[in-house]
Amino acid sequence: MKIEAIMEKNMQKIEASSPEAKSADIVARNIAQLRALFPELISEITGGVAINVEVLKALVDDKTVTDADEKYGLNWHGKRRARQLALTPSTGTLRPCKDESVDWETTQNLIIEGDNLEVLKLLQKSYAGKVKLIYIDPPYNTGNDFVYPDNFQDNIKNYLELTGQVEGKVKISSNTEASGRFHTDWLNMLYPRLKLARNLLREDGVLFVSIDDNEVANLRKLCDEIFGEENLLQELVWKRHAGGGNDAKYFATDHEYILAYAKSKVNIDCLRMPLSEQDKKDYIFKDKHLDNLGPFKTKSFSRMRPDDPRPTLTYAIKAPDGSILTDTWKWEQARFLEALANEKVQIRRDRNGKWQVEYKIYLYSSDEKGDQEKEEKTKVPRSLLLDVERNSEGKRQLRDLFGVDNVFSNPKPIGLIRHLLSFGASHDSLILDFFAGSGTTAHSVLAENASDGGKRKYILVQLPEPLDSANKDQKNAAEFCEKIGKPHKISELTKERLRRAGKKMRDENPTIAGDVGFRAFTLDTSNIRAWNPDHENLEKTLIDHIEHINPGRSEADIVYELLLKLGIDLCVPFEARQVAGKTVGAVGGGVLLICLAESINRDEVETLAQGIVAWHKELVPAGDTTCIFRDNAFADDVAKTNLVAILEQYGLMNVRSV
Repeated sequence: MKIEAIMEKNMQKIEASSPEAKSADIVARNIAQLRALFPELISEITGGVAINVEVLKALVDDKTVTDADEKYGLNWHGKRRARQLALTPSTGTLRPCKDESVDWETTQNLIIEGDNLEVLKLLQKSYAGKVKLIYIDPPYNTGNDFVYPDNFQDNIKNYLELTGQVEGKVKISSNTEASGRFHTDWLNMLYPRLKLARNLLREDGVLFVSIDDNEVANLRKLCDEIFGEENLLQELVWKRHAGGGNDAKYFATDHEYILAYAKSKVNIDCLRMPLSEQDKKDYIFKDKHLDNLGPFKTKSFSRMRPDDPRPTLTYAIKAPDGSILTDTWKWEQARFLEALANEKVQIRRDRNGKWQVEYKIYLYSSDEKGDQEKEEKTKVPRSLLLDVERNSEGKRQLRDLFGVDNVFSNPKPIGLIRHLLSFGASHDSLILDFFAGSGTTAHSVLAENASDGGKRKYILVQLPEPLDSANKDQKNAAEFCEKIGKPHKISELTKERLRRAGKKMRDENPTIAGDVGFRAFTLDTSNIRAWNPDHENLEKTLIDHIEHINPGRSEADIVYELLLKLGIDLCVPFEARQVAGKTVGAVGGGVLLICLAESINRDEVETLAQGIVAWHKELVPAGDTTCIFRDNAFADDVAKTNLVAILEQYGLMNVRSV
């Protein structure tokens, strides 16, 4: 039965100013969290809400609430603006680049070209609280130039100018000591990015940041403020060079740092990593280190703490010859006797004939006998990274893939990132690197998955910074891009590395079932046209805005902007079907139904709506469904109203247009 237009139904239009067209409003989210904890803090004012500082003082302590300039912490010129920048929503979007991708239909990995500040904002709705591990290797502050736009008025415009997509001038910070901004520019660049990155971490998530001597002190203070100093896990020291450095003036620098922070340390019981091959050999290098429970190694049962006497740990143990051994032991007597009965403690003579009491540490944590799989023992990671791959290995690994030296300067080695993954991420974790560079993080994820059959996923973000063949430091990279027929951009090298790494893994192991693909996206302005009137030609402005979508944008562009702005994973399955002669797409098993047909007449409405309803019933989506249509596709308001009425009659209440 056709529903007549007299029924007052309407379709909400998604405008450029609508919440659905913007990234997450972090300020609103923060206020909502405060309201949930302390409702009395929030005061209603004209045009919004405000935090009542006097109430806050009453809730805690006057001494704990201050706006004084003299306080402990890290301060620099521009910090207030950098903090505000993290709170400003993005109106951009991510456009799919299917031709640049690998295994588009099946992959769960993402590579995004764009300014990582804007991209981090755009990821907030879809990926907040979902990332297990973040690793970044930001540009080191060596006193040289680094890509960084100083003008924050329009970050999408900055990005387009910075990457040569539009004409214009953008100042790139010359971060020299003489400028008086040696540390300031670097801190202003990193602060808002880390603020946004923290939101993406799971409650048990961890952050690793590579850094050198120039900024390690400032970075630690910065992370203390953003993550809380109580969430510092460790300041790791990585031996990056094997030797050399005789030309150094004072000291040859062999190391770099990796700061490790938890989002919330209370949600991480401990960090454990698999044993190395050498560790395993320590258990089984002699036959006597094997019993019916498997390989083991031994340690002395004597307690080496004379400064901390424990009466319950001091008792007599009878040796096999009847002699009595008295000492302070590691366990209380009841536990010792149980272990002795189960042959987990041994009493033997050493080479000098003296009786020794030792306890066994097994390679496998399971004590069960039989053919069932046993859980391998793990160990706590160390703060000194002396035995992981060094800087020279990173260069060799890229040379083996590209056949060219020095395409990237100082790429991190795969072994270093795999080491961090081994204790920082589980087998099905989501990994993020928003200073992707050469793509080592993603390559490490692929290698780790290939090694243990894991299903780790990655998101990479890299600025498509232009490469200049006239620059001696960029010459090899630019020439390589020319050789493979790609634009001269750093991000093109990142993608090419992952293509080659995935292909190599499959060629070397044809049976590999892991995900070695990626979906590529690029940052751009929104597909939804903003109202920007030409006051000298309003008639033309009105005509132009009849079409609500920016010219040159595809249906796929619109679909993925909707996913992003509605908070849906960018790798969810997409299925298309013809309904009443129109293409309808279902995303995420029907959570989103999209029809972007350019025309919908009155006599097509009922068939289209009934077809959508029938498909929706087949899909049985896990959550509420949103239906999206092209706003100017409807012949008139009657067609639009009738469509909404039919869909709502069958429970599809959330109908929007773009």
